[in-house]
Amino acid sequence: MSVNEIELKKTGQITRLTNNTFQFPQQIADGFYAANYFLKSRQIVAKFMPNHIVTCQWFQRRDDSMVCGLDEAIALVHTFAHHPEDLIIEALNDGDIIAANEAVLTITGRYEDFGFLESLIDGILARRSSVATNVYELLKVTNGKAVFSMADRQDDYLTQVGDGYATYVAGIDRVSTDAQAYWYGSHGVGTMPHALIQICGGDLIAACELYAKTFPTEKVTALVDYHNNCVRDAVLVAKHLGERLEAVRLDTSRALIDHYFDDQDTSSFDAHGVCKELVFATREALDQAGFKHVKIIVSSGFDPKKIADFEKAGTPVDVYGVGSYFCRNDTCGFTGDLVELDGKTEAKEGRSRYPNPRLKPVQYPIY
Repeated sequence: MSVNEIELKKTGQITRLTNNTFQFPQQIADGFYAANYFLKSRQIVAKFMPNHIVTCQWFQRRDDSMVCGLDEAIALVHTFAHHPEDLIIEALNDGDIIAANEAVLTITGRYEDFGFLESLIDGILARRSSVATNVYELLKVTNGKAVFSMADRQDDYLTQVGDGYATYVAGIDRVSTDAQAYWYGSHGVGTMPHALIQICGGDLIAACELYAKTFPTEKVTALVDYHNNCVRDAVLVAKHLGERLEAVRLDTSRALIDHYFDDQDTSSFDAHGVCKELVFATREALDQAGFKHVKIIVSSGFDPKKIADFEKAGTPVDVYGVGSYFCRNDTCGFTGDLVELDGKTEAKEGRSRYPNPRLKPVQYPIY
């Protein structure tokens, strides 16, 4: 998937990603990932009640959410459903903003052809929409500042490709792994972890020098919280690297208070972790030392609430690094319900078809 293809998709000039784009495990065809009761239902229906036409719709219960995973779900159906050419599929587009109880996908056809895929579709839509909505919510409060996704370390590595797609759909293209950047033909970015400094015996300057020597065409972003003395070490590394230093990153644990505050009264604010006051102090120290070009990146525990608080105070942050918040998987929970049988309403009590004029028909095949 190239950058141009993704951009065309986002502008609506490409209708769908295709089932050649996604890499599905072949065990899906054997029911390995399907809920067992769906497999049993398919067996019963195929044997005793075949050829009934049902409509299944998918929705969630949260307003102002960003739906994602629709193209993947459709590709899944086109790949593993029986006789997918006979199915009528209608869907919204990845990246659409949706309301509670709004149908985002409907499939009409023989139950025995696609019903066993219901729970897989639930999971795809829930995961991708949760990540996309988390990103969407966070970007609302950043005032246009760059955000770097560090979500790779927060979940199973197999989630990275799909999460990277959802992250990009929602508006972030700075990610930490090649898997996350797969969708737009790019690569992960980043400079050094604490491990590099540790292997250098705690010598931040040595770590930065080795980085610069190994990657001579790149500028350095120095991780300055290793000694829990961000202000001091930011100036120290700036004096040593000069123009080679692009940014410093503050990643102080919430369990610690930076040594900058050792002789200060912190009773009027919470000095733990990366607090606003620490960022202001770092910016002031860098500027006074003549390093106004050095940017400040912050990470560790950032979510929309914390970022909104930083932005309200005008905190001099250039880039926010966000990890665990993006991986919250309970933001959007999708449900698939059968709501029609042979063209007539038939659903469990409390459920009915949710007509949605925004749904668009999806052609088969998509190549």
